[in-house]
Amino acid sequence: MRRYEKATTIFPFENRYGVSYSIPKIRAGIDNGTIRFRQASLKEGERLDVIAAIEYGDGKLAWIIAAASDIGFIPQTPPGTLIRIPVLQDVARVLV
Repeated sequence: MRRYEKATTIFPFENRYGVSYSIPKIRAGIDNGTIRFRQASLKEGERLDVIAAIEYGDGKLAWIIAAASDIGFIPQTPPGTLIRIPVLQDVARVLV
């Protein structure tokens, strides 16, 4: 499976909300505990879109991991960066 091939159905509204709306809500949800997550350290050669494809089934959702992890520019995320991988259902509940 290619990482951008399968669309997720958990975000039926994904084209309605922009990043400026979503990122602060995700960060607040992480901070106040309404979004559960697990932490991982980015290894050499790992990319957020590939992690999102593995975790969520859709590489286009890498922005969610970036938002939860306070990463501003996804392509320049160095190895060793501590990332937060949120539970997708919690993110969907916060963004509705």
